[in-house]
Amino acid sequence: MTLCTTCAYPSHTQFASPGLVGPIVSGEFDRAEDPAWRESGAATVEDYARWCGHLCGATCLRMALGAGAPSLFELRDGALKFGAYTVDPDGEIHGMIYAPAVQYVREAHGVDAAVHRELTADGIGELLDAGRLVIASVHYAIRRPHEPAPGRGGHLVLVTGRTADGTGLHFHNPSGTDAATRTAELPVGRFAEFFAGRGMSLAPAL
Repeated sequence: MTLCTTCAYPSHTQFASPGLVGPIVSGEFDRAEDPAWRESGAATVEDYARWCGHLCGATCLRMALGAGAPSLFELRDGALKFGAYTVDPDGEIHGMIYAPAVQYVREAHGVDAAVHRELTADGIGELLDAGRLVIASVHYAIRRPHEPAPGRGGHLVLVTGRTADGTGLHFHNPSGTDAATRTAELPVGRFAEFFAGRGMSLAPAL
């Protein structure tokens, strides 16, 4: 875990070993061999390996809930009970699903939350100005910000604040491959190129 230099929220990765995120997401390292898997709270390494690639949303919740948050897999289990993750009969995993996730955060953690099905990057800034945190749907390639955005959505990051000059966004990326992409910032316009225009906001838990 590393602490954000611009806010009080911890930066976590959805994979138990931050140093292995790059090799895991590139397919060079088998996530079932992650030596720190127990730190995720998973009951077995098989459960960890099956789920960790799907838990960007739960990781964002864990960061938003602060230093006293439950483990990643405790959050996974709670979100499952509310339907924020679903599993098809063939085993395919879906989520995080915003509406039940909001219900879970409100009822289980006592934190006000709201779904935003239509949201602009500028709108994220307005929510931040109102004191909210934003879990935003972006393309996972946001960890390679100097390359053209190949699409929008499919991955979640926690947006924690504006940059000092107000023109950029600070965010924590659960699949960032190094410190700079885990606790990152981008100009609003550049962030928008990866952003799918939807997400959820939370009142600060700290």
